Amino acid sequence: MKRFILVCALGLTIPLVSGCQSAYYSAMEQVGVHKRDILVDRVEDTRNAQDDAQEQFLSALEQFRTVVNFDGGELEEVYNDLQSEYDDSVAAAEEVSDNIRQVEDVSEALFEEWQDELDQYTSQKLRSQSARSLRDTKARYKTLHTSLKRAESKMQPVLSALLDNTLYLKHNLNARAIGSLKGEFAGIKQDIDRLVAEMQRSIQQSDQFIKEMKQ
Repeated sequence: MKRFILVCALGLTIPLVSGCQSAYYSAMEQVGVHKRDILVDRVEDTRNAQDDAQEQFLSALEQFRTVVNFDGGELEEVYNDLQSEYDDSVAAAEEVSDNIRQVEDVSEALFEEWQDELDQYTSQKLRSQSARSLRDTKARYKTLHTSLKRAESKMQPVLSALLDNTLYLKHNLNARAIGSLKGEFAGIKQDIDRLVAEMQRSIQQSDQFIKEMKQ
């Protein structure tokens, strides 16, 4: 996260693990960075991770296309390239999921703090306005979170299919194996196309959420 660099520079580095999150948020508050700012940053990070992930899954699809269109050469080299694409896809998916967890954590902390602070108002008018703003922000976040989770759920089926085919090729480095994998390509392409489309929708929701939070 961009603002984490500022904390490090001030000697306030705190590990981003679940048991230290509240201490981390407190440290950020001390340098003028509030949970709302952190939430926006983490949504941006998640959006970027999704953008990278969809490119990686498309790259893996192209490598799988190379496998099924194999026509001479070193088959083991083709397998190694497919294995590499699978490993990179796993890493990209984990990055997306890790970022979503970070978004969930700070949003929970933000909304809990916001709700608690409503009781501190002496002005009923300002309290009502803040409560309404909280409800609106929660509603926008719920829409975003649903989109994030929907896109995330479509990654594992793709990874499972890629793994199955990578393992099959590993133990069957021959032309017959290539013929068997050709029948798998259409299904994997369809799954990846759906995943990319879902990620695009999620990225659009993230952009909208960020825009509204910055207003």
